[in-house]
Amino acid sequence: VQLQASGGGLVQAGGSLRLSCAASGRTFSSYGMGWFRQAPGKEREFVAAISWSGGSTYYADSVKGRFTISRDNAKNTVYLQMNSLKPEDTAVYTCATRQRPAIATMADDYDYWGQGTLVTVSS
Repeated sequence: VQLQASGGGLVQAGGSLRLSCAASGRTFSSYGMGWFRQAPGKEREFVAAISWSGGSTYYADSVKGRFTISRDNAKNTVYLQMNSLKPEDTAVYTCATRQRPAIATMADDYDYWGQGTLVTVSS
């Protein structure tokens, strides 16, 4: 299983970015996906998760109402649309997949991880 995240960059506060995570090597459409982030000097934290069909999503309170997770199973890709970005959103964002269809918020519930993409939000 390989996960390739992209879309990070430098943006001003209040701006938007869309992250993508392309999956290969397994039946992507059958499994839950998630995004996590890790800011400098902090522990990794859950950001958002989506079920196999996209019918269920879940967000961390810190991003609820600003971020949207979605997926396109035909393209084996999950997205994270980030709006109204804040300096505290600055972090390395990583996507992950799990061998179950439902959503999960704990990092230990995920089986495969991609490399991170850096998001920097300037004030």
